Amino acid sequence: MCATARLLLLAGFLALLVSAHGGRKMGKLAERKLCADEECSHPISIGVALEDYIAQDCRFISVARGQVLYVFSKLKGKGRLFWYGSVQGEYYGEQAARLGYFPSSIVREDQYLMPGKVEVKTDQWDFYCQ
Repeated sequence: MCATARLLLLAGFLALLVSAHGGRKMGKLAERKLCADEECSHPISIGVALEDYIAQDCRFISVARGQVLYVFSKLKGKGRLFWYGSVQGEYYGEQAARLGYFPSSIVREDQYLMPGKVEVKTDQWDFYCQ
């Protein structure tokens, strides 16, 4: 099978997967982000939510005052007011951490883990909703 045919097959499969799970692309919040590594897989810092925040849409996560937040990336440019990470806390107990964006203004960074100095271009999956 040629490379073009494989690419078309993969694109079709992804489209079916997306539609089956109700996912959708949302508007980009920024073109670039700062991360600790190229894959944005290591947290930059750990912080605590200073106030409650109610998510605007499925790209964001709601946060309760006092919850622990792991910051994985910080948007640049027009989206610089938002960080991406996971929320932890007693409220979620045994549930897996939730990932999404939240305002940087509600976070007090308490522990710096790795420098967030690697600039990475955002793509459609950075702002994808499920």
